[in-house]
Amino acid sequence: MINAALAAFGIVFVAEFGDKTQLVALGLGARYRLTTVLVGITAAYAVTMAISVLGGALAGAALPERTIALVGGLAFLGFALWTLLDDDDDDDDEGGEHGPSQRAAGRVGRGALFSVIAAMVIAELGDKTMLATATLAARDHPLAVWVGGTLGITASGAIAVVVGRTLGDRLPRTAIRIGAATLFAIFGVWLLLDATRG
Repeated sequence: MINAALAAFGIVFVAEFGDKTQLVALGLGARYRLTTVLVGITAAYAVTMAISVLGGALAGAALPERTIALVGGLAFLGFALWTLLDDDDDDDDEGGEHGPSQRAAGRVGRGALFSVIAAMVIAELGDKTMLATATLAARDHPLAVWVGGTLGITASGAIAVVVGRTLGDRLPRTAIRIGAATLFAIFGVWLLLDATRG
């Protein structure tokens, strides 16, 4: 069981480097509060790893890749538009006299968290790391594969988030917003092209 978890951790951690979901995590790290993004990517990765492990455990049930790519592409184009139109300071930690009320800040925080989770789930569905964990789960202990895979992909994503956050602190918010929107649009077009190829 431990060997299955370690194998899943190593394979997923390495496979995720340079992958589109890691780049999305980097963009989100530049856009939103660090804790929000870390919680969001952990939740999203736990969900997607569970889906892949369940698929592998059920004898490699296949996901409809063209449909996922089509819906994902449109969703990412929507994220791009949303990011361009949203000029609020979503990750403002400042309260007090000139800051947002606690209720408003809570709504913004929940909205940001939902955005992170949705973006990461869509980016990860049908990805190679899901296929890798599905394959491992088909022949090893599914729970161990899920734990190892989730930890591996979260560790890889967290590195990207910290890098994005570090760069984000040094860039103007307009540049971050345009950059994040561009990144989302690129992945949207990429997914749509994938859907048309099938």
